Amino acid sequence: MRVAVLSDIHSNLPALEAVLAAAGDVDAVWHLGDVVGYGPEPDAVVDRLRGIGALGVRGNHDAAAVGGVEIEWFNPDARRAIEWTMGAVSPSTRAWLAELPERRTLEGCELVHGSPRDPTWEYVTSLPVARANLALLGGRTGLHGHTHIPIAWVEEDGRVAVLGPSDGSELSLRGRRALLNPGSVGQPRDGDPAASFMLFEPEQERVTWRRVPYDVDAVQERMAATSLPASLAARLSVGL
Repeated sequence: MRVAVLSDIHSNLPALEAVLAAAGDVDAVWHLGDVVGYGPEPDAVVDRLRGIGALGVRGNHDAAAVGGVEIEWFNPDARRAIEWTMGAVSPSTRAWLAELPERRTLEGCELVHGSPRDPTWEYVTSLPVARANLALLGGRTGLHGHTHIPIAWVEEDGRVAVLGPSDGSELSLRGRRALLNPGSVGQPRDGDPAASFMLFEPEQERVTWRRVPYDVDAVQERMAATSLPASLAARLSVGL
């Protein structure tokens, strides 16, 4: 089985299309939340995911887009973007987002947006946080997003190692417990504007990270035609 693992698409259709094309022939597409927010095409992104039968979980932006209290914790630009999104999405998109679960288990892997400990909000960005969440995993593998940065936390013999993957980086899990973050499709924040995703082969316990360029200018033009904050468009050029 070969799975494309995506996270933080954020209504960026050109980035999503580039990732799906680069992933090629896969058996499944899993997403780790924040399908909408920030970007200009929430309906088109949801329609694309629905059309390919993607399975996944709810992110904080997805929850806010359907009226959740999560909006109260957003910064001003994120709040403006989600308020625009709430007015832009169709009833079918809203219903699809509302049905996303907070967590999901697929092929023995636990899918969340934030972390196993706090599936909506917690950022796994430090060794103590990673160690605490590895201890809570129901299985050996946890898949999460939220930080917009590709990373792996791997536990072996009581120690936790961190891997900062680049395009083409491979990891063989070999039965080890791990938290794996594919990075962001639609708004990378590691200084590389290319869309980030992960290919996962559960039976082989093999993970490969990929980066794919996409038409950033086209997305920025679409954002300029809306009331979305200009800062959200500008950051796409630099991946921050």
